[in-house]
Amino acid sequence: MGSDMARRGRGPGRCLRVMILVLVLGARAAPLPLVLNTWAFRGAAETAWRTLQSGGSELDAVETGCGQCEIEQCDGSVGFGGSPDEHGETTLDAMIMDGNTMEVGSVADLRHVKNAIGVARKVMQHTKHTLLVGESASLFAVSMGFPYEDLTTQNSLSIYLKWLNQSCQPNYWKNVIPDPSKSCGPYKRAKELNNRKEWSISQRKMNIHNHDTIGMIVIGETGNVAAGTSTNGATHKIQGRVGDSPIAGAGAYADSTVGGAAATGDGDIMMRFLPSYQAVEYMRMGIDPTIACQKVISRIQKYASEFFGAVICANTTGSYGAACNKIPGFRQFHFMVYSPLLSQPSEQVVDCI
Repeated sequence: MGSDMARRGRGPGRCLRVMILVLVLGARAAPLPLVLNTWAFRGAAETAWRTLQSGGSELDAVETGCGQCEIEQCDGSVGFGGSPDEHGETTLDAMIMDGNTMEVGSVADLRHVKNAIGVARKVMQHTKHTLLVGESASLFAVSMGFPYEDLTTQNSLSIYLKWLNQSCQPNYWKNVIPDPSKSCGPYKRAKELNNRKEWSISQRKMNIHNHDTIGMIVIGETGNVAAGTSTNGATHKIQGRVGDSPIAGAGAYADSTVGGAAATGDGDIMMRFLPSYQAVEYMRMGIDPTIACQKVISRIQKYASEFFGAVICANTTGSYGAACNKIPGFRQFHFMVYSPLLSQPSEQVVDCI
């Protein structure tokens, strides 16, 4: 049994070496397998870990872990019954990526189907496509055996009605008439464009419970990497909006020769920089995961100093890290880690830069 553990890299010697590395270098590292996910979503990490321990693959772990958040409606930012769009409907985005084959399955603007990450996995397994969207994605999901359900709840309806009573503030319109800062519309395009940059954060109050996505990275005992995301997107978004979460390289990225990364936050800004892909490329250059995450955040800061966002990174040696952008109300980022050194998921925190 001892020799078997040694062959798989899980023996006490491996654990001791990792602990010494952490103490000496101040690095964040863990023996494999490793589960890493954004925010304090403990149930997601536990479910992914149980899947691995019961013999499931890295992709299985990502699917069940993110799926657990869909069931739990994690902080209202994942799954049904949260983040209604400007017409009061909840829609879902998700993706899953295999770092061995570089295959991706994703769905966006998914309606009437609760298990978005599960549908994304079916896109990968049963089609030659990467991304399906809207009502057509829902029809595909039903053909794959997923139930057709109402994603609206009393909570999401209450959020929507409160927003209507506040003259639809905040919203995502610009260069339209009537003035979107004072009116619900309907809107028409303004004759003259205001070319002022619109990079700043929205009017929502930022805090630990105000975010958009679960992003997850799973690295198996032999270094196989999978990553995924699931979200119900930006609250009061314009119908049809797709953010970063279902886009490979933006929401998440996995490469079993290097590692994985996942992003969370203001997807309309972050997706323009492909932060997850960029983080993996930094790690490919030999850069420590924490530094890779920080470099990604710094890169976006040059153009959008007030954006809301964070990135998690992990490489195939078990080193991991995270970084976030410091703005009012958001000065620390919480994420979950599960590894053989831990008897339960560990909530970790980084200070934003």
